[in-house]
Amino acid sequence: MNGKAFRISYESVHPGTAYTDITFYNDIDSLFTEAPLCGGSAKRLYVTDSHIAHLGAVQSFLNKAEKNGHASVIIRQGEIYKTAETLCTVLQAALNAGLNRTSVFTGIGGGVVCDICAFAASVFKRGAALELIPTTLLAMVDAAIGGKTGCDFANYKNAIGTFYPARRIYIASDFVQSLSEQEFKSGLAEVFKTALLYDKHTLRILTEQQKSVCSRDKKLLSFIIQQCVKAKAAVVEQDLTERSHRAHLNLGHTFAHALESVCGLGKINHGEAVAWGIGRAAQLSFILGYCSAQYRDDVFSVLASYGWCTEKHHSALDGIENPVKALLNAMKQDKKNSTNRIRFVLQRSVCSTFTEEIDDTTVSQVL
Repeated sequence: MNGKAFRISYESVHPGTAYTDITFYNDIDSLFTEAPLCGGSAKRLYVTDSHIAHLGAVQSFLNKAEKNGHASVIIRQGEIYKTAETLCTVLQAALNAGLNRTSVFTGIGGGVVCDICAFAASVFKRGAALELIPTTLLAMVDAAIGGKTGCDFANYKNAIGTFYPARRIYIASDFVQSLSEQEFKSGLAEVFKTALLYDKHTLRILTEQQKSVCSRDKKLLSFIIQQCVKAKAAVVEQDLTERSHRAHLNLGHTFAHALESVCGLGKINHGEAVAWGIGRAAQLSFILGYCSAQYRDDVFSVLASYGWCTEKHHSALDGIENPVKALLNAMKQDKKNSTNRIRFVLQRSVCSTFTEEIDDTTVSQVL
C-alpha cells in the first residue's frame, strides 16, 4: 500500500460477562441446596482442590452433580500448583467431559482455584460461562471479585492471565470457620488493605474489635466480608481492566509479589507478604513526605497487633543473597510498570490513595 493506512473498526468486546450477580448465604448447606448450581441444560465442570473436595458438604454436592451428568476436576492445593500445567489439566478435563462454549466452569475453592478456573473458562473455546464459590476469606473479599484470572509463570506472580469476571458468585461466610489460622490471617491482610483504601468503619472494627475478629465471630465476619465485597465491586464496576483507580487495589502488592517471587512461590503465605508490603508502602509514603509519621505508625500498630512483620527485612528473606537487589529485580518484572521506574500504590492517609513511579535508590531505603 506504499505508506497508506487502513483501519478495521470493531465493536467493543466486553471480557467475560456484562454483569456479576453476588449472593450471600447464611451457611454452607444453604448455599449448596439453594444456589442454582446444577439446573438448566448447560453441562458443568466443577473445579476444586484436594483439600476442599474432602469437606463433607462439598463432597456430597460433587457426588450428586456427577450423578446428574456433570463433571469435576480436583487440582492440587497451594500456590506452587498455580501453574500453566494445572491450567492445562483443567482444560483437558473440560475436553474429556465434552464441554462447549455454552458450558459452565464452576470454581469451588480459594484464590488459586478461583484464578485457575476463571483463566480456563476465559480461554476454553474462546470463552465459556464462569461461576465461583470462594471458600477462603481471601477469595471472598478479593480473588473471586472483579474478573482477574491467571497463573504464575517463570517464578513471577500472575505473569499470564486475562480479565474475565464470573457471571455469578455465591458466598457462604461459614467456610471461614474451617480455615487454618494461617489461611484466615492471609485473608485478614486483604481485609486490612481494603479498609485502608475505602472503609474507615471496617478499619475501626479491626483496631477496636480484634478479639472478636480473631475468634471468628460469625456475625462480625459476615458483615466484614459483605463490606469488602461492596467496596471492591464499586471499584471494578468502574474500572474492570485496571486503566485507572483499580490499581489502588494493589496497595502493598508490588512489595508482596516481589517477596513471594524471591523466596520461591508458595514458600510464604500471600497474606503475610501483603501485610509486609502494606508496611513497606506506608514507610515509603512517609519518607517521600506524603503521609505523617502518625499515620505510618498507626498502620504499623495494626500490623504488629495481628502478628505481621513491620521490619525492613522479612525473616523469609534469610539466606537470600543480596535481598534488596533481588527484590528490586523482581519488582521490575511487575506487570503494572510502564517505565524502568517501579510503580507503587501510596497513601497520604486512610482512604487517600494514589500511584507513583519511584526510583530504585528511594525504594532501597525501605528494604
